[in-house]
Order: sequence, then structure tokens, then C-alpha cells
Amino acid sequence: MEYIYGMLGISPEVEAFGENVLKGLKERFEKIDAVAEYNQLKVIQAMQKERVDATCFAGSTGYGYNDAGRDTLERVYAACFHTEAALVRPQITCGTHALAIALSANLLPGEELLSPVGKTYDTLEKVIGTIPSPCSLAEYGVTYRQVELLEDGSFDYENIKKAIHAKTKLITIQRSKGYQMRPTFSVEQIGELIRFVKSIKPDVICMVDNCYGEFVDTIEPSDVGADMIVGSLIKNPGGGLAPIGGYICGKQECIDRCAYRLSAPGLGQEVGASLDLNRALYQGFFLSPTVTAGALKGAIFAANIYEKLGFPVIPNATEPRHDIIQAVELGSAAAMEAFCQGIQAAAPVDSYVTPVPYAMPGYHCDVIMAAGAFIQGSSIELSADGPIREPYSVYFQGGLTWYHAKLGILMSLQKLWEAGLVDLQA
Repeated sequence: MEYIYGMLGISPEVEAFGENVLKGLKERFEKIDAVAEYNQLKVIQAMQKERVDATCFAGSTGYGYNDAGRDTLERVYAACFHTEAALVRPQITCGTHALAIALSANLLPGEELLSPVGKTYDTLEKVIGTIPSPCSLAEYGVTYRQVELLEDGSFDYENIKKAIHAKTKLITIQRSKGYQMRPTFSVEQIGELIRFVKSIKPDVICMVDNCYGEFVDTIEPSDVGADMIVGSLIKNPGGGLAPIGGYICGKQECIDRCAYRLSAPGLGQEVGASLDLNRALYQGFFLSPTVTAGALKGAIFAANIYEKLGFPVIPNATEPRHDIIQAVELGSAAAMEAFCQGIQAAAPVDSYVTPVPYAMPGYHCDVIMAAGAFIQGSSIELSADGPIREPYSVYFQGGLTWYHAKLGILMSLQKLWEAGLVDLQA
């Protein structure tokens, strides 16, 4: 192993440091494998229930009328996530697009959107209108307010109760941390929050941004009361094979409105050609539980590596995992660049490229991103990114296999060590 890692640029010192950390992770990895086995069977059960067969892999063109494979896939998602309906489409370009569809479809002028978990992900700010933008919810007369989390990262139930009023129509709950150094919420915590807000206003719609969290646990937010769960197919549920797409699963009424917003009123889910993508979407969903397990192992390995070196990490080395993202507070822009350069150098695609900070659509500061992926922007593949701002935290995720995730973490450490930014003997 030392020889082949050496061929890839990993020094014996870094390789040995990593192997020493791995010795204590066997039990945690076994628990991850048990969750993956459960979820694998859950996916198979959903596919069998909906009678998936080879004809489902045929594509459609134009309007996409009578696309049986597309329609069956949506029933598979609904069956797996235990919802009344699902919208799973390649026409949904990314997670932000899926969220924008769900929000704009289910909020009308004069109604209010509430985030009880503090600030939303950066790319949603223009969707909501907290940063003015054409076609934002604010421009159409939808108001917004948020309730900050308490200092320990828990929900501020007292102020959430005060924030809910007659115009509160939709509650948005971001499961993962985004570009924040806060805990990711467990499904159980999300369920508790949903029960609380519905005890105050039973007709409020509770939507969960489920990105990065699918198949991390044996249950999903839709199992604990969420009216809609939303995500991207180039994250966990696409299994690394879906080349594009997003999903919205939930109550029939909500999904019908989402379908009208995606296509047009009166058309809804009847249109939308799957082209030749059905096979990849099915197979990616089938692989998702084991791919997610590999990414989780990489995240835990990263947490243990960098915590041992003295860096603040969220989650820490021993906490339960609720998504695939590992945040590491590196303390400087130079360290962020070195870390991301290591991730890029470990990639099978574009390994020779040097990532540098740059302006990106939807963000209001420079962002550095490392990703040598088969699918552009695929966060289930090995990647790392972060905004160049204090506290200079990098967010690591993905790895289609555990072994690739392991190489990425070792290479990130290699670059930091070569730059004199870490001491392996400390």
C-alpha cells in the first residue's frame, strides 16, 4: 500500500498517519454498512413494488407523453421515501432549482416563508429575495423571516412560536449545514420541529431541504411529518450515475403544484421527456445507499484526521452523522487552497488542474471548489469547497467509493504538510 500511495504522491509519513487513525474506526464503519444494507433493501423493495422492468429504461423525446419509465421512477421514489407522490425530472437542473420550484409553487403573494433554522444556503438568498433579484419570491409579494438558532445550535422554540402567524404558509428546514459551522440536524430533530410548528399552525407546509442527507439514516424527513422533501440527483440519490436532475417528494397537492410550476399549469407531470436518461437514474438510485456509505466513511475519516491535528471540525470525530458533509475550520485562505488542491490532485478527472478562488453565480464572495468529477458539479463525487471568508472553513464531501475518499483526505493532508501548515508529530 505504501508503494502505490507513493506512486500517487502520498509520502510514507502521511500514509502512516492515516493508517493510525483508521485503526479506531472499524466499529463505526460497520454501523455505516448496516445502515447501507437496510437502505439497499428499501430501494429494492420500492423497485419491486412498482414492477420495474427493462421497458422502464427506454427514453422519450419531445413532449414525453406516456413515458412509462419516467412515471414508474417517480412512483419508486414515492414508495421509497413513503410519500404520496414524487416529481423526479432531468429538467430540474440542480438542488437550488428544485427548492425554487417547491417554494414558488406553494407560496402565493401575501403569504410568508419562515426559516426556523437561521440563514438559508447562499444560493437561496436571491430566490427568496433577501438579496434583491428579478423573479425572487419577494418581488412577487412573498415575505420572509428567519429565527436564528440558539448558541448551542438547537432550535429557539420560544421565538419560533412568536414568528408563526396567520400569513405563515411554508416552513423551510435546511437539514445540512450549508456554508455554516453549525450542526446538521438529525431526522429525529427535524421531526420534533415539525410537530412543534404544526401544533401551532396545523395547515402550515413543512419543506425539508434534504440535500446531502439521503440514505445517511434508515429514515427520512418524510417519515417524520415533512410535507415535502427536496434534493438533487447529482448528490446522494443519483448514486454518481445521474448526469442531471432533482426530486421533490411529498403530499400529492404539493407535488401537483410543483409539476405545474416546472412545466405549465394544466400540463404538470404529463410532459417532460426523459431522453435516454432513465437507465442512469434508476441505476444511480439503486447504488445510492452504498455510494452514500462510502462518502460517510470518508467524512468520518476526515473528521478524525483533522481533529487529531487540532483543527475544529463539525461534526467532531465521534458525533453521529446526519449528512455526508465534513466541515473543517482551517483558519486561513492559504490552508483552504492547499486542502482543495489536494482533493483536486486525487481526482480521476482534471487531476492536473489547480483550484483557485473565484466568483460564482449565486454567491457573494469568492469561492474555491475542488472537484475532478465525471459529472460536473456532482457533490456525491469527491469534492471540497468553501467561501473565502472567516473562519476559513472548507466543506469536504463525497467519494463514489470509500477508497477514493480516503485518497482525497490523505492528499489534502499531504498538501498541507508540504506547505508547512500542519505538524504530523504534534
